[in-house]
Amino acid sequence: MGFMDAITLIGLLGLSLAASLLITVPLTGALVRLRANYNPRGLRLDAEGNIEPHTGPVVTSFFGMLRRVKRIEGWAGLYKGLMPTLSFSLVLTIFAVAVLNANTPSTPGRADPPAAGLFGTLAFGMLSMLMSLPAAIITYRSITTPYKLPYFRPFYSLRILLTPTERKRPWILYMTPGLLAAESLHVAYTALLLSGVRALLLPRSGSTDYSLSPVRFGLYMTIEILSTAILCPLEVITTKLAIQRNHAAPEYNSVEQEVEDDALDGAEYTEYSGAEEDVIGLRHEKDPYLGLVDCAKRIIDEEGWRTLYRAWWLTMLSGIASGLASVAPNMS
Repeated sequence: MGFMDAITLIGLLGLSLAASLLITVPLTGALVRLRANYNPRGLRLDAEGNIEPHTGPVVTSFFGMLRRVKRIEGWAGLYKGLMPTLSFSLVLTIFAVAVLNANTPSTPGRADPPAAGLFGTLAFGMLSMLMSLPAAIITYRSITTPYKLPYFRPFYSLRILLTPTERKRPWILYMTPGLLAAESLHVAYTALLLSGVRALLLPRSGSTDYSLSPVRFGLYMTIEILSTAILCPLEVITTKLAIQRNHAAPEYNSVEQEVEDDALDGAEYTEYSGAEEDVIGLRHEKDPYLGLVDCAKRIIDEEGWRTLYRAWWLTMLSGIASGLASVAPNMS
């Protein structure tokens, strides 16, 4: 790909990305909040052993969460996470096109990985994941924070979203308990298993002897749909782990254990809307998840196994769209 071709492709990707974000940011925000919302089924004990009833919101549907965000935080709340999403998406798009020589996107705002076999696809997915992991953490936290984050004051926002430990040692974000493992499993499943099944059952994109077998395509789509049972829990776990902040000592919150300037003094959305409650409830930072397995076990024990399948139908639709996109270029 020539230099001018890369610049043109980056420009087209940027325009399509900006247009798509106007629609996808509110939907992504509702999805992240729904999956991050902590909704234990029963009573729990506080630090002193006293019974502490759960008082957070009970929201179990995607569209119910969307309406709740609009009611409590307004339009500004619906677009929380816009700036980090836009910034990091542009950086990843430029990297994918200019450095990794990604193909022309088959869907708007999406750069397809280079055709380099299963392990090449896995390497591309792992590299993209490692680059995007801090971006995902910052984006998810900006969506779930009750504080108002100005669009053009990134350092102020990072002071609210990250602990002093994370700001001094940003690489610690990769050490968030269980997060890297959950993301790696997700990438490995999609890059190895699903890509392998796609290569086995579907003709390669651009093949001159293209012939689509309805039986093979139906089998592939069935596997994509059934994969929801594995991918959705990983996405829920990833969301809950990404918003879990890293402190100098897990048993203390950062205000008590780290430095004085970690005290959050930003304005909350509820101060402007007059609402008496936050959009979602979050797990107390003094009782963090200790890893991937611990997170899955605690979700099942405290909130029920159905929590692992919040908005499962969106994961399923994503798989269906991926399957259709893989054959669409060759159906003309």
